[in-house]
Amino acid sequence: MTAVIELLKKADAVCFDVDSTVCIGEGIDDLAFRCGKEEQVKELTCLAMCGNLDFRESLKLRLNIIQPHHHHVRKLAEEQPLKITPHVQNLINTLHFLNKKPYLISGGFDTLILPVAQELGIPKENVYANRLKFYYDGSYAGFDEDQPTSRSGGKNIVIQTIREKFDHSIIIMIGDGITDMEACPPADAFIGFGGNVVREVVKANTSWFVTDFQDLIKVLV
Repeated sequence: MTAVIELLKKADAVCFDVDSTVCIGEGIDDLAFRCGKEEQVKELTCLAMCGNLDFRESLKLRLNIIQPHHHHVRKLAEEQPLKITPHVQNLINTLHFLNKKPYLISGGFDTLILPVAQELGIPKENVYANRLKFYYDGSYAGFDEDQPTSRSGGKNIVIQTIREKFDHSIIIMIGDGITDMEACPPADAFIGFGGNVVREVVKANTSWFVTDFQDLIKVLV
């Protein structure tokens, strides 16, 4: 744990997962609820987050069940209050003050995540997420499979891209799921977060596991 804390203090970039980390709950489950498919989708989400199902296959299965219309996604982004995890805003403010760049790296959807980034003061160019595709009539047409975040191991690619593009020396990854944990390396350290949901496989394999972002703020200030 001590080594991770020291790396966090020295880091010039901190990457966050979004669903069940920066935000309470999972965006795809919220979308499923709006479309009346919540119960069918929740179990698949849990399997994917615990590493028991290939992420892209899980994403494809869930979206095929939901069949979201563009109208559903737009209304969800516009009408649902942002469910931001306690102390995230203070942590982001602290990172900005210390000149540490925050990034959001998510297997969720950019339409739902960009409002979160805006609220937290994170520029949109620091957001990496999936993109839904729709036909001209607004019906579901799939998702952009070129986005690295749409597949298992994709967060690794994003972190390596961030390192090369912005010349960061030390990058920290923070998240609740196995895809977050597996992003280290190339991240220099991983901090497991269980403030919204505890994934036992993550907790058991993480040297620093926190349930309150205030714990990170305390070691930084």
